[in-house]
Amino acid sequence: MKKIVFPILGLAIAVMCTSANSVSYPKANNKAFGIGEKLRYRVTYGFMDAGEATLEVKSTTKKGNGRELYQVTGLGRTLGAFNAFYRVDDKYESYLDKSGIFPWYFVRRVDEGGYKINQDYTFKHDKYKVDNGEGKQFKIPMGIQDMISSFYYARTMDFSNLKKGDVFEFKCFMDDEIWPLKVKYVGDEQIHIRKGKFKCHKFVPVVQTGRYFESENDVNFWVTADANRIPVLVKAKIPVGVVKMHLVEWDNLRNPLTSKQ
Repeated sequence: MKKIVFPILGLAIAVMCTSANSVSYPKANNKAFGIGEKLRYRVTYGFMDAGEATLEVKSTTKKGNGRELYQVTGLGRTLGAFNAFYRVDDKYESYLDKSGIFPWYFVRRVDEGGYKINQDYTFKHDKYKVDNGEGKQFKIPMGIQDMISSFYYARTMDFSNLKKGDVFEFKCFMDDEIWPLKVKYVGDEQIHIRKGKFKCHKFVPVVQTGRYFESENDVNFWVTADANRIPVLVKAKIPVGVVKMHLVEWDNLRNPLTSKQ
């Protein structure tokens, strides 16, 4: 009898332990981007090209708790005369869960006018924690985003029944804090940039007390009204003028760029 009971009991305990430790990760319906996509932007201040930024999605053998990932790299730098008085040389990397589009690792290397930031975050979504690489861990909600992954996760959200005033919200872990990100859809517009005309969805941030921007009009951004959902223009008011970031080059898009007029 013992030869029968003990193996059955052991099997039951193993099954219960497996069930108790299993984790249900969030899933994203990503039809907007894939491996090979590369976007390049110009940053302008007034009539001058002040800098450029690139975002690229790559394949990687790195895993997040055994799950397959995308490697996303973001580079930013100043151009020309702007290097003389305020040089920027920034690099960001985010390793995104392919199924859920949330980060497992985040790397930030910032050098802006001599001000430097080095961050190496390891997200442990199965434990609801993030390690900041400096001996501290923080409690986080499952599926929280980082500074780069937010850009890609937002492109997977459901825009199928957009109505003016709709607000999209998710959380981002940045500088050892959890930040609620909220954006509001304000309508469709056709915009004209160097690369032509695009039909776009227009969004503004939902202003929150104590944040840098005080008015919804301080930041506006336009996203292609097609399956790619690429930001083609961002316009921000700052104390000394207006900064714009506009799309100048794209490669290996997942879908046809039907928003281009």
